[in-house]
Amino acid sequence: MFDVTVVGGGVIGLTSALRLQQAGARVALVTAEPPGSTTSSVAAAVWYPTRTPGQPRVLDWATRTFDELARQAADGVPGVVMRPTRMLLRAEPPAVQWWTAAVPDVRRLRAEEIRAPYTSGLAFTVPSVEMPRYLPWLHQQFTAAGGTLVLRRIDRLDQATAWAPVVVNATGLGARALCGDARLRPVRGQLLLVGNPGLHVSLRDEDDPDGYTYIHPRSTDVVLGGTFENDRWDTAPCPDTARAILRRCTALLPELADTPVIGHVVGLRPHRNGGVRLEADPHVPDGGTRLVHNYGHGGAGVTLAWGCADAATALALGGDH
Repeated sequence: MFDVTVVGGGVIGLTSALRLQQAGARVALVTAEPPGSTTSSVAAAVWYPTRTPGQPRVLDWATRTFDELARQAADGVPGVVMRPTRMLLRAEPPAVQWWTAAVPDVRRLRAEEIRAPYTSGLAFTVPSVEMPRYLPWLHQQFTAAGGTLVLRRIDRLDQATAWAPVVVNATGLGARALCGDARLRPVRGQLLLVGNPGLHVSLRDEDDPDGYTYIHPRSTDVVLGGTFENDRWDTAPCPDTARAILRRCTALLPELADTPVIGHVVGLRPHRNGGVRLEADPHVPDGGTRLVHNYGHGGAGVTLAWGCADAATALALGGDH
């Protein structure tokens, strides 16, 4: 009935499914949770390769994704805009940051744009994605093209061959159990949602010694972050952590002092030591002809999604990439 089964309903699974459809494949998307309930749904989702190694293939994925999201922003895709961003640093940045090759307008901040404790910084414009609006659009595009969403939890990848002989494994943190991948671990991220007092520029305090600090405006709220906590599985928001995030972000941008807190969110990033696993597996599940892995994107899922979808599609349909 189908040519390919994609397992996983987050942004990696959805973009992979769409690219496969665009290449002519009939696709079933099998997911334990609907797209709006996945880890992707709570991502701050501003293009930036957070704690991602600068390998040539990663730059290629990031560049392809930047270009695709920029095109979508120009086309008015729900939730996608180009967002001016300021990265603040306490020391001089490296002469060249690898990811800047993907971004057309990176420049150093001028002296009058910086205040203590910061000594330097970068300004650039990147795609920003509101996932509660974007994921439903991706899902709609998938079903409109004839795709079928199957809400089912599987505990072995060979079960996915019930729908198609080719399987793309985009299960994120779930791949730890499905593949026995000990390199994969959760990195807990907690953030706050506050009212937007009129902000439109994202701010990143890239080397804050007290935490992982960022301020990302959206259409009706602002995402404040955050944390990067290794090997923590709990998803209940911590009140002390929330207060610390709010304190750091308010110190960075005093205009946030009186904004109401409207939500607390926790997500578990699927971090993989050694980087993303994107490859054809020589050990094909019983009943299958091909298995492609596309998981382990950590905090850079939205940043790499479309480029990885291109690569996964080439592998799934028999090409080299």
